Amino acid sequence: MAGFEGVVVSDPSLHNQFTQVELRSLKSQFMSVRTSSGGGDGGPLTVRDLSVAMSKLKIAGDGLSEDERAALLGESFPDLDHQVDFELFLRVYLKMQGRVGAKNSSSAFLKAATTTLLHTISESEKSSYVSHINSYLGEDPFLKKCLPIDPMTDDLFEISKDGVLLCKLINIAAPGTIDERAINTKRVLNPWEKNENHTLCLHSAKAIGCTLVNIGTQDLAEGRPHLVLGLISQIIKIQLLADVNLKKTPQLVELIGDSKDVEELMSLSPEKILLRWMNFQLKKGGFRRLIANFSSDVKDGEAYACLLNVLAPEHSRKPYPSTVKDLLERAKLVLEHADRMGCKRYLTPKDIVEGSPNLNLAFVAHIFQKRNGLSSQLKQITFLEANSDDPQVSREERAFRLWINSLGVPTYINNVFEDLRTGWVLLEALDKVAPGIVCWKSANKPPIKMPFKKVENCNQVVKIGKQLKFSLVNIAGNDIVQGNKKLILAFLWQLMRYNILQLLKNLRFHSHEKEIKDIDILNWANDRVKNSGRHSRMDSFKDRSLSSGIFFLDLLRAVEPRVVNWSLVTKGEKDEEKKMNASYIISVARKLGCSVFLLPEDILEVNQKMMLTLTASIMYWYLKRPITEDRTVSSDGENGSSSETTSTSALDDTASESSLDDSGGRSF
Repeated sequence: MAGFEGVVVSDPSLHNQFTQVELRSLKSQFMSVRTSSGGGDGGPLTVRDLSVAMSKLKIAGDGLSEDERAALLGESFPDLDHQVDFELFLRVYLKMQGRVGAKNSSSAFLKAATTTLLHTISESEKSSYVSHINSYLGEDPFLKKCLPIDPMTDDLFEISKDGVLLCKLINIAAPGTIDERAINTKRVLNPWEKNENHTLCLHSAKAIGCTLVNIGTQDLAEGRPHLVLGLISQIIKIQLLADVNLKKTPQLVELIGDSKDVEELMSLSPEKILLRWMNFQLKKGGFRRLIANFSSDVKDGEAYACLLNVLAPEHSRKPYPSTVKDLLERAKLVLEHADRMGCKRYLTPKDIVEGSPNLNLAFVAHIFQKRNGLSSQLKQITFLEANSDDPQVSREERAFRLWINSLGVPTYINNVFEDLRTGWVLLEALDKVAPGIVCWKSANKPPIKMPFKKVENCNQVVKIGKQLKFSLVNIAGNDIVQGNKKLILAFLWQLMRYNILQLLKNLRFHSHEKEIKDIDILNWANDRVKNSGRHSRMDSFKDRSLSSGIFFLDLLRAVEPRVVNWSLVTKGEKDEEKKMNASYIISVARKLGCSVFLLPEDILEVNQKMMLTLTASIMYWYLKRPITEDRTVSSDGENGSSSETTSTSALDDTASESSLDDSGGRSF
């Protein structure tokens, strides 16, 4: 099992500057430098060679001239003929990154905080998140043996190393995301089983809306504190903000004047809706300032004192916080008031005074969950119900939203129909899918006040779609600006499909210049199942027999014999059996490393689009995996147990080129 070590750097302080995703990418670039400088032909790579080689390959220090690079190397390494190994290459990289700063870094996949500074974590945040985990998972049958976690230790990161806690936390945040039958929960897990849990965790986190950058399964296996805490913070944020939207809390219509503002409210992120709600309540209490953030604007505690008094005046006590001059004492009184109304403390008085944005956001979100102070306005709620989407439209909006965000576009979207109307995000997505195809000189960057500027962007979107041979009959840029849901979904489906087909083409068929079509994916899937000795098949991606889930389980078994535990599979005859199989399929696919954004209902209803993306994602994973001569598999075929030898890169995530296999993490 030595292959699970990943890329190892002997100096711990240097190793800790990078994630495994970054180390693998930099290792690849180091080998390219050696080759380009002649080192790949047997000659040594010297410090003197690095300036030219790294400049040609645009590695680090974008914005530094070749002379500036050479001067930097001369300052740092007096012996320019010193032979360069990988660790010295990393040190040079860090120096160049430090010189130019994060903003000028040419390596977009690396962040300054990851490469130029030793990572630090907030002990207050760790303590709050540990308390949250103890509260919500303390009675879990598997985890209760190691809970409660002591917030004063690093036990959180140790317990997270097998992936079980993180998977369970995702299910608390978004119930049903992971079929817990797919989580490996033996008393002692081997490295392969832990890796499966981490893969399932990362792809499920992405499927509920976490933004993942520069984090792989090996990073979770190592329990890297800043990455684990960043992922946990996002998951908890999603849980706390789950009800801050019009669908879950229709009473939020009270925040707007009339129905014309509903679309604007729907387009806001949960954080912004929470701010608007807070200001709405503060106005009731006569508070004169406008709160624009969860940091500096709440540091003095005055806004909290007013908010809690509006929401729970019966729990107010003397002295009133607003009459106390000492900020820490005022913050203490605020939290005592919150405790009396049943709100957990996500922050301490010190966190309020210091303006911790993450913990203040968590605190306000929890207050909203406990007591939002909104009244039911049936007339406006009826209006919302009359204009709500049908379930399939909602599911497709969700799938495309998560897919676009997973592409790594700079702009994060919260609502497809509202956030795409400027055309800018669609241009960003097109540039990711087909690099260089967007004419940015003709694009208008938000904020856009003039409507015709939005139309110009959307016209370019439609023009590019036609270049990519999308079917865009009767679709104009103005249809996107107007938020035409049917046409927007049609465009996004074709963009996602194009992306999938291009990725598959680039993997195995580029040397033959063969275009990949839907029928190729269909035939591949049927051939894999047939060659594995199973007898199920699908006639098309709308074959009603797919609703049982048996074909996809056979396909997953065909590409990885050990991944399906057949004792958990039902016959798929009754609706409940079909639903259990569908849920299991999605989790098993993510456990392999497939990025899928569908829901069990999509399989039950045989949504043709989602059936294609699920099959293509499995195909992409299968074709992308490394093939080694010593790869051997033994499986009993019934209980999913097996032994397998494979390469390191098959077990860990790589820096992704696409949404189909990207893995990574960002704190909220």
